[in-house]
Amino acid sequence: MSASAAGPAAPALVCAFAVTRTPPDPAGLAAARGHEEGGALRVLRAGDLCLVVQDVPAALFGEEALTERLNRPEDLERCARAHHRGVEAAAGRGPVVPLPMATLYRGDRTAERAVAARRPVLDTLLDRLRDRTEWAVKVHAAEAGPGAPADTGGPAGPGSGGRAYLSRASARRRERQGAHGRALAEAEAVDAALRSHAVAATRHRPQSERLTGRRAPQLLNAAYLVEDARRADFTAALARFTAGRPHPGVRVEASGPWIPYSFARWDEDPRPGQDQEAPS
Repeated sequence: MSASAAGPAAPALVCAFAVTRTPPDPAGLAAARGHEEGGALRVLRAGDLCLVVQDVPAALFGEEALTERLNRPEDLERCARAHHRGVEAAAGRGPVVPLPMATLYRGDRTAERAVAARRPVLDTLLDRLRDRTEWAVKVHAAEAGPGAPADTGGPAGPGSGGRAYLSRASARRRERQGAHGRALAEAEAVDAALRSHAVAATRHRPQSERLTGRRAPQLLNAAYLVEDARRADFTAALARFTAGRPHPGVRVEASGPWIPYSFARWDEDPRPGQDQEAPS
């Protein structure tokens, strides 16, 4: 049925995923899925830059509707996964600048103008991210073993005076503070060693115990930008911390390589000094 026979087409928005200089493989782009509610992924040209986009219905992706959907955890996860699929499709042949999730425009021309307005920043980022990937590292304090002394919350037994109880409580508090301080120092040592093999590093806010599912606090939540040519050095250093465990007060977890989301913020100045740069 034609649009004229069916009435005006439903309004659509343009959802943008990533910017690249190298057009994605057409077959790979056609096979990729973005948001389930939208159309096929396609490429918009803005000079020699390519913007991977998808038409999505305004009824579901308008500001009010989208805010309501993203407040539901299951819809937020679906949106994040769809966004990542679009970014991966854009990254098939070269470096990309991932855009923030749910970057929406009211048409192709608006999207193209937005890219053109940020052209110097995008050029700098694409140059910077070429042949580099991101590695995520999380460091937690080691959880106390089953033999660790418990804080009973009261006097130890008959005849224990209040002064003795306060003294024991104070000693336990000092021990906990000392253990936490030692764990923090070990987390800093892990970070310093990994930075020596990275181009840049940045720290995210540590996640709460509710999110990590651990009883021990997260001490470091970091990302490292690593040259492909130095990946073996970086992963060897990681292995020493994740398997060898030279720092018994912490547990180190790592994942990668990833598309460098943490180092591709097109709304920030990417010049040196904006990240916590590793020494050369």
